[in-house]
Amino acid sequence: MGIAHRLIQGQVMHKRTLPKVNAFSYGIYYLALNLDALNNMPLAYNRFAAMSFYDKDHGARDGSDLKIWAKKILDDFDLHKADGEIVLVCMPRIFGYVFNPVSFWLCYDASGDIRAILSEVHNTFGERHTYICAHDDQRPITDTDIMAADKDFHVSPFLERTGHYRFRFKASDRSFGAWIDYYNNEENKQLITSLLGTFSPMMKKDLRHVFWRYPLVPMKAILLIHWQALKIITKRIPYISKPQQNEKTITITRINLDK
Repeated sequence: MGIAHRLIQGQVMHKRTLPKVNAFSYGIYYLALNLDALNNMPLAYNRFAAMSFYDKDHGARDGSDLKIWAKKILDDFDLHKADGEIVLVCMPRIFGYVFNPVSFWLCYDASGDIRAILSEVHNTFGERHTYICAHDDQRPITDTDIMAADKDFHVSPFLERTGHYRFRFKASDRSFGAWIDYYNNEENKQLITSLLGTFSPMMKKDLRHVFWRYPLVPMKAILLIHWQALKIITKRIPYISKPQQNEKTITITRINLDK
């Protein structure tokens, strides 16, 4: 199939609905990297530069082969129909710094359909958790499918580690969308998030363009997280101390819902 490396330029949106409203959005870009062609990227690979990509920032986080890491997860959960290429959607390192609140591993079959998506979530405490989105029968994931998974990972100090997430994705030749909403134990939608963007070529000139259009993008992400936390504190929303991380670091969707 030979999926080319591409950029995603778009908007990230977060909106808390309970107990008080707090919302924000900002422009951003992501890399969409074919794991079979990491040695053929137009940006620095595993070396310091203004913009770079490091294997050790993802997967096993030890610099080992990223596709092997993803394939092992697929094999462990018997997702054998995801037997094609894998595209990693993530932010780059900028001047050696990176923080990815969430990275998406799009796992295709040999015909070009997406059979599974790994959502690799990081918190600001240096921890991570992977949510596997896939149907029980491994049919292709479409843009009307909603998949739910228990919230097993502590991310925000203002949300309990209870309830569940609902995931929805749209990936076409032109655009990418990811919607992740959080429902608390009372089945109330408490957090709405989305990443919506369009694909564009990834040549050196295109990387220079987004570098200046969205300056210091990973630093911007972490600063906005802390700025929004301060705003939430001023609204007197209770702070929740971080619990000990669960031993289980992978969760697979347990419910498939109609839109």
